[in-house]
Amino acid sequence: MNAIAQNSHSGLPGNLPVAVIGAGPVGLAAAVHLLARGLPVKLYESAAAPGAHVRAWGHVKLFSPWVYNIDRQAQALLEKTGWQAPLPLAYPTGAQLHDLYLKPLADTPELRAVIETDARVVAISRAGHDKMKSAGRETAPFVLAIRKGDGSQREDLARAVIDASGTWSQPSPIGSHGLRVPGEAAHGGRIAYGIPDILGRDIDIYADKRVLVIGAGHSAANVLLDLAQLAGRAPYTKIVWAVRGGSLKRLFGGGENDKLEARGALGRALENLVATGGLDLHMRSTVMRIDATGAGLAVTLQQPTGAGETIEVDRIIVATGQRPDLDMLRELRLDLDAATESPRALAPLIDPNVHSCGTVRPHGHRELAQPEAGFYLAGIKSYGRAPTFLMATGYEQVRSIAAALAGDMAAADDVQLDLPETGVCSSDLQEDGGCCESAVVGAGCTTVKETVPETGAKACCGTAKPRVKVTGTAMPAEGCC
Repeated sequence: MNAIAQNSHSGLPGNLPVAVIGAGPVGLAAAVHLLARGLPVKLYESAAAPGAHVRAWGHVKLFSPWVYNIDRQAQALLEKTGWQAPLPLAYPTGAQLHDLYLKPLADTPELRAVIETDARVVAISRAGHDKMKSAGRETAPFVLAIRKGDGSQREDLARAVIDASGTWSQPSPIGSHGLRVPGEAAHGGRIAYGIPDILGRDIDIYADKRVLVIGAGHSAANVLLDLAQLAGRAPYTKIVWAVRGGSLKRLFGGGENDKLEARGALGRALENLVATGGLDLHMRSTVMRIDATGAGLAVTLQQPTGAGETIEVDRIIVATGQRPDLDMLRELRLDLDAATESPRALAPLIDPNVHSCGTVRPHGHRELAQPEAGFYLAGIKSYGRAPTFLMATGYEQVRSIAAALAGDMAAADDVQLDLPETGVCSSDLQEDGGCCESAVVGAGCTTVKETVPETGAKACCGTAKPRVKVTGTAMPAEGCC
């Protein structure tokens, strides 16, 4: 065992660190806030260097400007080194986010001293306590099983754990049932997940090919627009888009009403691509199986009516989101929503089946806390399978958590969130967007436009605009815009 693990397993000595898992934007911010509170920290990163997930999508331009992507406490730490912040309203790529912010932050003496790379956390438990044992559980330190790149393993102890390991490495499969479809694994060499570098590193893979894109989120929009640019250079490139739902209104977004200009422009550009016939669109279509043909792949699509068709393509890009890796948490007592796999208290605020407003109610340590005292999910992993996470949300999460761990409950509970409006409210959405036709009013409603708890009716916002800045309890009940 290392020096940390030599501490007694019988209590929580003050020198035990708070373990932070994942050296991405939110994990690094968590370490900064903890250090600012005078708490010892150990930050574990499974890759060879911090920011690995961000580097993986380095070619992608964010639709949120720098002002939403830099944690304030981290900025204060960086400015002590002479670092200058990028222009606040400029839009960085993932590579710029890494090179101009994450790498300098990780290289500060304060963080360099607490980061361990090439260290994967494979399991977490409580010292002397499996999941079933309760007596003395809350005073037992956490045990983290660490696996190094050379295969060696060890155990470290921690007083608390913040899991900010993200979801990028856990892409969702093709099947609408959440499983791989027949042929998906067998033909994996022709299938990419997420946002490949279509105009750069991967250009030869997709140029003059028939490419099927599956998904209806912002990742799919980026992929489709990149393919459209590629088609301008390689005219034999054919774009096929399969969408499970019957409406694209949510993805097209609020256009000029979106307070994130780049996000609104993304939706407008995609809407124009569809309107001008720049792709072959298959609505309400689910992939059922994939088979090899002499020239490529035969993809069988099926519609809700049972009607089916087979299309032939050369490549498939799956942009159906990600899901959290929960395997390493099996020995911890968690309370997660059955659908989103996010903390139960957070789920009603982010569940796309219910929540269709552009903003999320401020939330912090209380919503993220688990029955396993001292354990928190943070960052995009806290959203589970839900989409539309913004880094600013994660920064406020870990600020609140760090304050709570330091015992400053007033600061921990003073949760604020400043997010831009999307320009899309649930009354603008079609059936597949989860909107009712008129406002729902009933027992449990505090305003006209919110979900009725007793019925589970979907929220409708009417003419109300999503709130931009809300503080603590100032936000109306769940489901409101």
